[in-house]
Amino acid sequence: MKKILFMATLFLSTSLVMGKSNLPRSREVVLLESTSPSEVMVRATGYGIDRKHRKPKAKVLDKSANTDAMKAAVWFILLGGSDPLIQTDEERIAFEKIQKEFFIKSNIRNFIAWEAEYYDKRLKIEGGKKLKIEKTYRINKALITESLVNKGVLSEESTIAGSVGLPSIMVIPEAKGETAPIELLKTDPNLKKAAEVIESYLTVRKYEVIVPEQQQVIQKLTATQYALEGAEEDYGYLLALSIGSDVYMSYNVSIESRMLGSSRVKKGIVACRAYETTTGRLLGTETGYSHERLVPDAVLIEEAMNDAIDKVLSRIMNYWKKDLKQGIQYKMIVTVSDVFNMDDSEDIIFSVSDVVKKVSKTYKENVVADYTYDVQFWCNPEQYRSSTDIYRYFKKNYKGNGEVKKVSISRKLILLNVVEE
Repeated sequence: MKKILFMATLFLSTSLVMGKSNLPRSREVVLLESTSPSEVMVRATGYGIDRKHRKPKAKVLDKSANTDAMKAAVWFILLGGSDPLIQTDEERIAFEKIQKEFFIKSNIRNFIAWEAEYYDKRLKIEGGKKLKIEKTYRINKALITESLVNKGVLSEESTIAGSVGLPSIMVIPEAKGETAPIELLKTDPNLKKAAEVIESYLTVRKYEVIVPEQQQVIQKLTATQYALEGAEEDYGYLLALSIGSDVYMSYNVSIESRMLGSSRVKKGIVACRAYETTTGRLLGTETGYSHERLVPDAVLIEEAMNDAIDKVLSRIMNYWKKDLKQGIQYKMIVTVSDVFNMDDSEDIIFSVSDVVKKVSKTYKENVVADYTYDVQFWCNPEQYRSSTDIYRYFKKNYKGNGEVKKVSISRKLILLNVVEE
């Protein structure tokens, strides 16, 4: 199984070492696996010291090292690794105000779902004056999140997203060649199982999940494809755009096998990627691995996906927090009818751009061609709660030649035509 090792400074400042803080002395933690949507398993190092006795007592060293390892395990969820719960400067500042009381042993104990009965490693250091241990824990990440929300360090999910909710996420397998992803879901049981595991994670965390298994979704591709003329055909991207999801996740699954003695053992490998729908920008990618053993493929796939999905979701949420500071993001593609000459078309695009500047807090032009204008922009959700509101604003405030007509509106994607009146 893939393991992520995060090593940092062994000890804090001199004042911390002298016992004037509840923070962990250790910063050495190994992430073993995500065992469920709410729990992760880690192996943490702890350092034990005995300040009361001139000759350190074994029981005191053990107790001190155990407590330090337990605190380090929770610290890793909070601030360590590549996807900590506390990510923004505002969250770090808020946590610093409560970190001393947060790391009280009785509070930390609330987040330990399970701990090993034995050490993975036990070693006396510095001539026996200190003790270093390694121990395995299962940490309830959901409870830590809830505690931080209650203490005002993290925003509650409903508050983070405000009236617009959490990001909608479309889940779809990677498609190669001319086979549509919907057909892959219908015909490949391994891909179907992987989708179910992702759905479980997302629904537990109250994301809006979109699994495009309805064949009629394909019909929406027509409008999108004409607007993306010249772009490389990407079924996943086109589906996500046509549906209007904020984020889309693609994945692939493979099962490897080999002979071990007289038995054939197998390992599941899952690659999971998350993209911003409006731009196709990669938000996060992870590869998960299962243990190598003799079990059904479905078990291996679930285990491997659990190893990958938690870290990817953490990056999605970090993206969503930052993006919402700008407002709600939309992608709009406007095509100008070829009944207009190129000079007229240019003036029309300028007029459309003027309306974009008025309706948005900020915007980014992607393509400005002779007869096509592709732009993404961020709007104040209190003023514009839906893409229909934005379309109505365009109809009312467009002052250029011709008339604005709707081609397709699907949540975050707005396709418009400017035609002759």
